[in-house]
Amino acid sequence: MQARLNFLDNPFAAKVVKHVTSAGKAVADSPLTAATRELVALRVSQINGCAFCIDMHTKDAAHAGENSVRLNLVAAWREAKVFTDAERAALELAEEGTRIADAAGGVSDEVWANAAKHYDEEQLMALVTHIALMNTFNRLNIILQNPAGDYQPGQFG
Repeated sequence: MQARLNFLDNPFAAKVVKHVTSAGKAVADSPLTAATRELVALRVSQINGCAFCIDMHTKDAAHAGENSVRLNLVAAWREAKVFTDAERAALELAEEGTRIADAAGGVSDEVWANAAKHYDEEQLMALVTHIALMNTFNRLNIILQNPAGDYQPGQFG
């Protein structure tokens, strides 16, 4: 598969990605844990079918020390006992925040309340922003047909 457009070589696309990545830096600098960010990134990417992001976040998480059992069970997190209650709340929020069209009314009050039990306002805002940014990156990669498999951990800094 060949990408339709190389957003790293296209000046306009590079400018857009730079700004989106800048927002991602704010999330990375937030008190939301790296493990939670990677689990959420992986789950959102699985839902959207973004092979490029699944490849990237699986490799980055493993490189950062996440174990393969947890990574392999993200898609079935409800049935897996390897996630904390806080991680479960984040994954549930990520699912409802990604599947907005499937859930009439968007994220339910119950899902929000559960997340709010585990995360303070700054962490919640970081989590919501991270979910939105992952959906943005997923859509960019899917529309541009960026191929998966060649990503190296930490490739984009």
